[in-house]
Amino acid sequence: MKPRIGLAALLSACAIGAVSTAWAAPPADKTGPQPMDSKALEAKFDAQIDPAEMGAWLKLLAAEPNHVGSVHDKTNAEWIAAQLKSWGWDAKIETFDVLYPTPISEALELVSGPGAPFKAMLTEPPIPGDAPTYTKDALPAYVDYQGDGDVTAPLVYANYGLPDDYLALERMGISVKGKIVITRYGASFRGIKPLLAQMHGAAGSIIYSDPKDDGYATGDVYPKGPARPPQSFQRGSVGDLPVAPGDPLTPGYGSTKGAKRIDRKDAVTILKIPCLPISYADALVLLASLNGPVAPAAWQGSLPITYHVGTSGTGGAQVHIAVKSDWSQKTLYDVIGTLKGSEEPNDWIVRGNHHDGWVMGASDPLAGQIALLAEAKAFGGLMKSGWKPKRTIVYTSWDGEEALLLGSTEWAETHADELKAKGVIYINSDSNGRGFLRAEGSHAFQHFVNQLAADVKDPETGVSVGERLRARLEVRGTEPGASLEARAAARIAADPTKDLPIAAMGSGSDYSAFLEHLGLPALDFGYGGESDGNGVYHSLYDDYQHHATFVDPGFVYDATLAKTVGRAVMRLADTDLPLQRYGDFADTVSGYLDEVKKLADTTRDTASTQAKLLGSHAYELAADPTKPLKPPAPLAASPPMDFGALDAAVAKLKASSAAFDTALAAKGESLSKAQRARLDTVIRPLEQSLLRPEGLPGRPWYRQMIYAPGRFTGYGAKTLPGVREAIEERRFDDAQKYVVVTARAVTTYAGELDKATTIVNGG
Repeated sequence: MKPRIGLAALLSACAIGAVSTAWAAPPADKTGPQPMDSKALEAKFDAQIDPAEMGAWLKLLAAEPNHVGSVHDKTNAEWIAAQLKSWGWDAKIETFDVLYPTPISEALELVSGPGAPFKAMLTEPPIPGDAPTYTKDALPAYVDYQGDGDVTAPLVYANYGLPDDYLALERMGISVKGKIVITRYGASFRGIKPLLAQMHGAAGSIIYSDPKDDGYATGDVYPKGPARPPQSFQRGSVGDLPVAPGDPLTPGYGSTKGAKRIDRKDAVTILKIPCLPISYADALVLLASLNGPVAPAAWQGSLPITYHVGTSGTGGAQVHIAVKSDWSQKTLYDVIGTLKGSEEPNDWIVRGNHHDGWVMGASDPLAGQIALLAEAKAFGGLMKSGWKPKRTIVYTSWDGEEALLLGSTEWAETHADELKAKGVIYINSDSNGRGFLRAEGSHAFQHFVNQLAADVKDPETGVSVGERLRARLEVRGTEPGASLEARAAARIAADPTKDLPIAAMGSGSDYSAFLEHLGLPALDFGYGGESDGNGVYHSLYDDYQHHATFVDPGFVYDATLAKTVGRAVMRLADTDLPLQRYGDFADTVSGYLDEVKKLADTTRDTASTQAKLLGSHAYELAADPTKPLKPPAPLAASPPMDFGALDAAVAKLKASSAAFDTALAAKGESLSKAQRARLDTVIRPLEQSLLRPEGLPGRPWYRQMIYAPGRFTGYGAKTLPGVREAIEERRFDDAQKYVVVTARAVTTYAGELDKATTIVNGG
């Protein structure tokens, strides 16, 4: 679901050397199969990963359209389940009945203005050189959970359709009320664009892919190169993901047969206005028809026109948009495979990737799916040679991720009590490509991820994937014009004693329900940065040929993903002691608190400065009289904030984390089996301490107080979200309230760590 753009996280190679014996298997009965040491076991695992076989799987799985409700989506699920069974897994398919709209009819026309009449092409044609292109059953231009409608209205261009863009339109004297808004993809989750248009009174929404972002301005277009061709468009979901993923009719509980369903008109994650995605070939005609003010320089894309925003009145270009959908329930097919743990069967290591796509879905998601399959087959081979995981391993292939994280959310909500009691961690992957390791997730596992990065070989250079990433970060930080962030990352990368930080999780893939609703720690892995799969993201052309030619030739990074995640699963399944280092989490949260404090100061200074400028009429005096701009609306004054509760909570967290890490390093190896079992009962549910029952303001499904998707970013993470977003949106009462709410969560977490330290110290 989430596009992979650049490096979303940093990893390191600093944890070089043998993996701690804390997770190595103890000697077994010499009359039975003899265990291998950890390095030998991982080498045997790696030897079973076959890139050519993975390529054959990709060709099979990406042979036809895989959206929810398609024939091939179910066929793939059944094939995946059969493969798992053949490799020794206890595998089954769990089904859910969900609201999933599909198009009945749609139209988009320019009815007046330069270029009219014009009818948009809402299907993607086969391209010579892309053979074969399977168009039967492919969905046309469509975004699900939009609001059906039939509207004719003036057109307005609003750049990326973000809050600041609407403030800019307001200063230009342009209202979108009653109009149809056209915005370009990028800078946020697509659902934010029609949502904000709706919130500003628009009657309809159009989203297009500008060639500046993923078309010919980025490179040769497909099939000559990887970039988006002119008639290609990006399908997707526009359901209100930052409010809640999952079936809109069963909020917070599983969409099983017989489940209570709310009325569709009451579903808060379904939009009210019609919305369609279009290609940049069609967008060119619509945008060229606009008059009114010239769009700001930052709004100018790469189409061969001068971009205008449209008019403030009823004149100008008129557009007709019509969407009619089939709002029936469809069946999801989640594949669940299990290897039962030999010692701790009630501790679950859950690993997932989705198998549904918007069309063929070769890079997104099937590149990650074939990695999951390669891991599962290799684990089956290890089982045949006598290895058994100590903890239960659960492999999941989700359906309906592209729609609104449906399969993972419904499964997690259905099994919520069991997951809270047994879940150790959720490990995710999604799309994948050639290049550099990317990881994000729970920061207590940051050092663990660095250890993995040190022990996986990069297929292009022969060094570890962590060492290669470290080199890239150092080089980036010295390039002309490097950002402050790039220079800071380079300084960390240059210090071999430091782990590089992993990124925080927002949303856009299947980890959301586990981390942000149920309170399981989570990690998400992928490779990229040297290939461009985003150029055909969610299009007909994300097929086997594109992936094999441009995204991961030879499938070597898909195989490297399998080796990376396979190691993570194996180490977590077999460890005798926690692999977390809680000081990393404490330092990260402390850094987030520093950021929020600076944000509060900046917000206060911004309001004060703006008030002075308004009072002196500086905006009017500075404006170009030929391009009149209204002064901005006055900002609410920012009151002083009391961060005392969070300061105390973070100080307590740092002390508790240091005490636990020190105690475990000194005494962990000497703990008895009974002590380790007691320790597990405290550590396993620890992340649930960061949940608060009231959830975040206006979106109670998200209960995690450290990580959440941004309300108006959707994919991008907001850390300490209850406080940070309230300050950003100038909801200062909420901000002060969530200082206290978040402090309670952090303090509870620290208190549970203290209990774990007492156990390690013999108490």
